[in-house]
Amino acid sequence: MIDLRIGFIGLGNVGSQLAGNLRRHAVQLTVRDLDPARVQALVDAGARAARSARELAEASDVVITCLPSPAASAEVMEAADGVLSALDPGKIWLEMSTTDHAEVRRLGALVEARGASALDCPVSGGCHRAATGNISIFAGGSRAAFERVLPLLAILGQRILHTGALGSASQLKVLTNYLCTVHLAALAEALTVAAVAGLDLNTAYEAIHISSGNSFVHETESQVILNGSRDINFTMDLVIKDVGLFDELARAHHVPLELSPLVLAIFTDGARRYGAREHSPNIIRRLEEACGVRVLAEGFPAQISDSEPKVAGYEVRPRAGSH
Repeated sequence: MIDLRIGFIGLGNVGSQLAGNLRRHAVQLTVRDLDPARVQALVDAGARAARSARELAEASDVVITCLPSPAASAEVMEAADGVLSALDPGKIWLEMSTTDHAEVRRLGALVEARGASALDCPVSGGCHRAATGNISIFAGGSRAAFERVLPLLAILGQRILHTGALGSASQLKVLTNYLCTVHLAALAEALTVAAVAGLDLNTAYEAIHISSGNSFVHETESQVILNGSRDINFTMDLVIKDVGLFDELARAHHVPLELSPLVLAIFTDGARRYGAREHSPNIIRRLEEACGVRVLAEGFPAQISDSEPKVAGYEVRPRAGSH
């Protein structure tokens, strides 16, 4: 158990799992979300509900935000009854949203002006790993603040990487989410080609799994594609946001990308056809419709679960010479 009072704002698909892990470890927890049912589920597990972000921050040593957009984070932090209005010296803000690094730094400067500390701590690995506490966490910000919350991060995740300055974790997160999206788009094409060519899709899945074509995305999202649920607890609007942030980062540094704009166009078209809140793996539907096939196979789960036991979180150290 850690001797810190935690406030958690944003109980979406990932946030609710992270907050639930804190309660399972008997952490003192105050929560807030726009969805009263999600708040009540945590209250039933022993958390306290706050009536405002300010009230939550007043009751907490560490405030965690896990929200869907930079605009949502700014509103929660800067509103008249927001987090900033109650951040006293010594408190810590952890931004666990996937967000814009420049916005993290802007808000972080406001946090630090009040004598508090700021870390951006996005997570990677999917809701199924967030549920078990085996997710990976990037942490950008001062080493002193990072070490203070490392026991907390070790509850929330398995592998924890201190990435350097505030904002660096958010840059790395959009990079990894971009790679995940490229893998998903490529797998949609590969699985559709396999189906149209008359290959057995169960065999195709295993062939990819044991080959150089394997990836984390194949091991997870290909399964829900083949099941037909396409439910990975991630939606097309979030893909567009994340790849858009990666695209903006590249443009700011004058990198002439070719794949990123194409992938962004594919998912923008998917959202136009099927809705912004459609499951992201259902991007394969564009190809299914074009080819008159359904890419399905027996024996795959509707959702992914993490069968590994919770492993004690630990810091991942970059290899020597990287700094």
